Amino acid sequence: MAGGTTFHFTDEPLGTVLRRAFDAADGKDVRLGGGPATIQQYVRAGLLDELHLAIVPLLVGRVERPLDHVAEGIEGYRVAEMVSSPAATHARLVRR
Repeated sequence: MAGGTTFHFTDEPLGTVLRRAFDAADGKDVRLGGGPATIQQYVRAGLLDELHLAIVPLLVGRVERPLDHVAEGIEGYRVAEMVSSPAATHARLVRR
């Protein structure tokens, strides 16, 4: 991909995926992408240092909420930044 970004899709265990990502990044930042199930797994496991949520005021049929089922895991994070406009709200959560 232009700019050197590489995407890998896998269903390996969380620890394995994260270890491979850090090895491939060679000291650079690692960003994980995914839907609500991915977010929930990593938050519950306490493996995220930072979480960026982009929230848009749009309803499209049935949806999964990214922070459902993470009650215990989410307590380890705090809102560090929140920026809103009529089009979207961006919230940055960081580990306490």
